[in-house]
Amino acid sequence: MTLRHQIIALAIVPLVIAILAITTFITWQSANLARNNIATFEQNMLKAKEGEILNLTHLALSAIEGAYRDAGPDDQAAKERVATILSSLDYGKDGYFFVYDYAGNNIVHPRQSFRHGRNWLGLTDPNGDKVIAELITTAKAGGGLHQYKWQKPSTGQMADKLSFVISLDKWNWVVGTGVYLDDVVAQTAAANASMRANIKSTFVIVALIAVPSVLVVFTTCMFLTFHERRMADGRLKELTQRVIDTQEEERARLARELHDGISQNLVGVRYAMDLASRKVRTHVDDAALTIDRGVEALNGVIKEIRRLSHDLRPRVLDDLGLTVALEALCHNFAERTGIETKIEASGFADMLNPEASTALYRVAQEAFNNVERHSGATRLAVRLWSEGGRARMTISDNGTGFEGNKYGTAEKTGLGLRNMQERMAHFRGLLLIDSRSTGTTLTAMLPKSANRGDRQRSVAA
Repeated sequence: MTLRHQIIALAIVPLVIAILAITTFITWQSANLARNNIATFEQNMLKAKEGEILNLTHLALSAIEGAYRDAGPDDQAAKERVATILSSLDYGKDGYFFVYDYAGNNIVHPRQSFRHGRNWLGLTDPNGDKVIAELITTAKAGGGLHQYKWQKPSTGQMADKLSFVISLDKWNWVVGTGVYLDDVVAQTAAANASMRANIKSTFVIVALIAVPSVLVVFTTCMFLTFHERRMADGRLKELTQRVIDTQEEERARLARELHDGISQNLVGVRYAMDLASRKVRTHVDDAALTIDRGVEALNGVIKEIRRLSHDLRPRVLDDLGLTVALEALCHNFAERTGIETKIEASGFADMLNPEASTALYRVAQEAFNNVERHSGATRLAVRLWSEGGRARMTISDNGTGFEGNKYGTAEKTGLGLRNMQERMAHFRGLLLIDSRSTGTTLTAMLPKSANRGDRQRSVAA
């Protein structure tokens, strides 16, 4: 995977993970909330059913109270009258009252007549619950609710049923009624289905929002990456071309210096040596004078070579430091051009690392070349100082100036100024140019990180 793809992955993957996490959390929260609401709804429906069968039971007891209260334990006529009343108190398709005695014999069952007169104590439902025995036990304990499975009269299918039973102790009877819970189950199932549909729709909505968002982010990242890459490629090509141009310019300058200076002087030395040789062979008296002239020309060649070597890499910068190197540069510049040149370096604490010192020296060197070639100045001032441990250098002249960016980075003012700006930018420094018709001021500023100690600490970190 390339660096570009890694950057895109680092931008997209966390977003996808975050969206999935948020979607999962929202879905989980929605499901929990829906389940809690459904459970509450189911409990409320069950309580409503319980209240319903309790009210029906109380109504039935009120209907038989007169006959039961005045009857004796063996009053058969009263028992038949009560059984008749309870048989007639049916409600709806599946609502009825049932009566069993303590032995499990059915006395009243309006919907299932085949149960009348038979013993059902051992009857169990599909869940293994002994229904009649449990109802009798519940009634003997003072009455209460019991849930079981029973055949629903209207459909003939087994369904959950909730019954309330109470005992008539005088006759050893169990009287009860119940409601079927399949409507509760159906409504709960419908609520669950609605919940699942809502969760699915929520997930789809989140996906419809998230997926386009991811695609937009991905497309934007790709566009920005390609755009930045094109710009970087363009800048790299421009920088490469500038490096090539600089190399060619330096080669051309060295070629001119070698041809116009050293080569011409060496030719003169050769002619002088040839002339001296002929004079010696012919015993001419002024041969020594000719040799002296050749030696003088050779000394000129040596001086020219030293000058070129100094321009390429001044030894004084490595041996004595930046301040002395700039003073020598100013002295040589004034001597060569006749421009009055002054340097002030009293407030400078030389703490720069060698690379930063070289960068400042090259900036000064390039600025001097610009002054010599283009400004027409008669005075040049260099100030070198430190401010809060940060190196500063100002070069000012009284020339005609040039048209460029005021206090800018000089990106459009020539190759030399661009090179100076890039030297400063390499150390996270700044190069400010203020060019006016009365002169130009160049200010180079380096951060603390360009110092020797800070440089070592930053490398170690």
